[in-house]
Amino acid sequence: MAEQTTSASADIPEDGPRASAPGSPPAPAGKPDSAVVRDALGVGIAVGLSGFAFGVTSAGAGLSVGQTCALSLLVFTGASQFALVGALAAGGNPLTAAAGAFFLGVRNAFYGLRLSQLLRLPGPVRPLAAQWVIDETTAVALAQPSRRAARIGFTVTGLTLYTLWNLSTLAGALGAEALGDTAAWGLDAAGPAVFLALLAPMLRTATERTVAGLAVVLGLGFLPVLPAGVPVLVAALAAPAVLWYEGRRRTTSGKGTDR
Repeated sequence: MAEQTTSASADIPEDGPRASAPGSPPAPAGKPDSAVVRDALGVGIAVGLSGFAFGVTSAGAGLSVGQTCALSLLVFTGASQFALVGALAAGGNPLTAAAGAFFLGVRNAFYGLRLSQLLRLPGPVRPLAAQWVIDETTAVALAQPSRRAARIGFTVTGLTLYTLWNLSTLAGALGAEALGDTAAWGLDAAGPAVFLALLAPMLRTATERTVAGLAVVLGLGFLPVLPAGVPVLVAALAAPAVLWYEGRRRTTSGKGTDR
């Protein structure tokens, strides 16, 4: 833990750009606050408006306006929300649907571990900030060159996205009856599409791409034969399977080198 804290502090200075090591290329110049706010607003507005699609899909799955809005207010993680209502709409067991949504949301806990070191927020603020630890706020915060910029990016993205997501969820739930069949409009695919668009640029290593590819194969492969909500649980096995294989391969390679 001490090594992690030291590393985080060295990587992200409080107010200035990242320091460059001797002999390395110059560190990037500090980013103006206005540029951070602009980028954060762009992400928050673009993704926040897709809450309309969730509101329509949720209402189409049989949830009331109150239940739909409660999911956005309390859960506030789009992929998990879409997974839950999608499984319910397909006739899945509520417990299985909730389990699938839960496993999708677990990733936010890992985001929180990294962001806690990066942002270093005061203790009383952390429980409130935890509600905003999602893909978009994490991506914006980690892209910043300093702790100050990361805090601004996280706060502006979180506030904008949370506000617009909940307002557009309400609008979608209220307008679902007027729109009719959500499948005809393709709105049920809007949320997952946004999630995948944000995830794709983050798959930088071969291991990450392998995990993502295997998860897709498992999810789609078991979709026709397993009850709704279960394929996403099976897809979650991709990460431990690939990590086990990588560990075994490195161990074998290490033994071969020793010889």
